[in-house]
Amino acid sequence: MSTGRNRLTGKSRLDTHGRPLDPEEEDEELGEPPGPASREEVLEVVAELDRELVGLQTVKARIRELAALLQVDQLRREAGLCADRPTLHMSFTGSPGTGKTTVALRMGQILHRLGYLQKGHLVAVTREDLVGEYVGHTAPKTHEAIKQAHGGVLFIDEAYYLHKPENERDYGTEAIEILLQAMENDRDKLVVVLAGYRERMEPFFSANPGMGSRVAQHVHFPDFSIEELAEIARRMLHQQDYRFTEEAEEAFGEYVELRKQRPRFSNGRSIRNALDRARMRQANRLFDREDGKLSREELETIAEEDIRASSHFDEVFDEGETDPAREDSEGEASEAEAHPNGQSVPTGS
Repeated sequence: MSTGRNRLTGKSRLDTHGRPLDPEEEDEELGEPPGPASREEVLEVVAELDRELVGLQTVKARIRELAALLQVDQLRREAGLCADRPTLHMSFTGSPGTGKTTVALRMGQILHRLGYLQKGHLVAVTREDLVGEYVGHTAPKTHEAIKQAHGGVLFIDEAYYLHKPENERDYGTEAIEILLQAMENDRDKLVVVLAGYRERMEPFFSANPGMGSRVAQHVHFPDFSIEELAEIARRMLHQQDYRFTEEAEEAFGEYVELRKQRPRFSNGRSIRNALDRARMRQANRLFDREDGKLSREELETIAEEDIRASSHFDEVFDEGETDPAREDSEGEASEAEAHPNGQSVPTGS
């Protein structure tokens, strides 16, 4: 069974529908880009993004503006007017779990339908996928990542970790130089998206002006509000055929307010993790039923007690401590999971 992870590099590869790419198809030669897409086709992709993601109105507006520019450029070319290919490399800034990977995937889909990318798939990487540990190791890794992304989007999460000026023997600079060459020479073959926290990306671009000059689209992803996070939770539960009781929904709202104040909060991803634990508590509660007879309603219902069992409802503990009687691990993954946006998406990151 295909996992969507390249056998050699381990990088995440998703097609334009968010499904893992078959490794057997990864070495296909790039053909001609698809024919021009209609306005309706492009609008459908934009509408799909709007349906998938809660909030993020400024992000959606920027993506729609870019889609409109590319669509009009296409019409200008058909009319015999000048329409130079715009710089499409992008910077996505924001906290983990705010939808950056999902938007990058949908952007690849839009560019594919408009004929700017041959495949429109997404390859998500981090520093460890690009930078080697010894001399001569970095170049092959970086070139391989670029090759895998040809025809699609190369999403580099926490890109600032490529630059470590305090370490003179670090090979991240070599990876950056290779990426710069590809962003210039292969700009008609792939789109590079550099992602990470805004406050860390700005110094990264300052230290690497060549990188900053090749990125024309800077999009910031704001944190979700309490109401938006609650809506994300409802959508996730609906996708999985679960629902809150009224009391459980109220308790979950309280949980979100508490969780946002704790370390390592990751927006949509933290919501997904919290719901996974609530489902586990619900299963454990039902499993302990002596009669073993469960109705459909009981199987699909998350009760208040399944939420309030979280350690975040405990009395005040010393900083960094939780109730030892409760297990509620809050470890959060990095942004570059296979599909890590934490919202109601086809693959569920």
